[in-house]
Parts: sequence; structure tokens; C-alpha cells
Amino acid sequence: MMRSAAVPGVNFHWAPLVPELLVCEIQASLAFWRDLCGFRIAYHRLEEGFAYLDQEGAQVMLEEAGHGRNWITGPMERPLGRGLNFQITLSDIGPMLERLEAASWPLFMAPEEKWYRADTIEIGQRQFLVQDPDGYLIRFAMAIGTRPLA
Repeated sequence: MMRSAAVPGVNFHWAPLVPELLVCEIQASLAFWRDLCGFRIAYHRLEEGFAYLDQEGAQVMLEEAGHGRNWITGPMERPLGRGLNFQITLSDIGPMLERLEAASWPLFMAPEEKWYRADTIEIGQRQFLVQDPDGYLIRFAMAIGTRPLA
């Protein structure tokens, strides 16, 4: 079984699953993911339109279309990633919400408290949904606890 591993020369561990999003403009995507959502650049090859981002172990790769080899399986029409949303669980979504509001970035779904059944308990989270510049749908969440089934 492959595990998350340290990367020599890079200050983070690889996550076992990392989506690579094909984006239209790497700088616009970085303005969203880095500046508004708080991800840090673990490493990049901006001359190739590529950045590898990390926040609390949640990782995503951004690759600008038209650079290098793009694995495109169909027409690239906005919003990209239709039928898919990425849940990213963080310790606190409050600061991100403040940055998004200050930038007047529209939310796809306002923050809510939601409880999900998981066998004999419910798992609670505070969550909201937002789209990045290319339309990828991201659900940011933070744990608020567990409780017995109602």
C-alpha cells in the first residue's frame, strides 16, 4: 500500500489522492486558490503553467490549458468539472469566508451546518460551496462533532 511520503527538497507530504485541475489562466486560479482560499504553493513551474498547492494536507494541482501535455477527454466548456465537487475539510473555514466576502466572490451555497448519517451516528460539519474561476465546485467544510442518530 502506498502511503503519503515526504518529498526531498519540498516541505510537505504527498497526499494519496490529488486532483489536477485543468485551468484557463493559472494566475487567475492562483488568485482564487492561494489568495482567497489560503492554499500555499508547495512548488510550481509557472513557466509551464503549473502549480502544486497545499493547505492542511489538502492538495490540488493546477495546470493551465495549452502548456505541456494536457489530458483532455472532451470539450472544455465552462463551468469545468460538471457533476463533480471537491470536499476539502479544514480546521477553520471562517477566515476563508471573510476573504471571499471581502473580495465580493459569490458563493454557490451559503454557509450551513449539516449533519450526515454514518452508520449509528451523525457527523456534523459547517460547510459552504464556491466555484473557482473556471467553475470547479468546491465544498469547504470544518468538523463540528458527532452525535447519536436522532
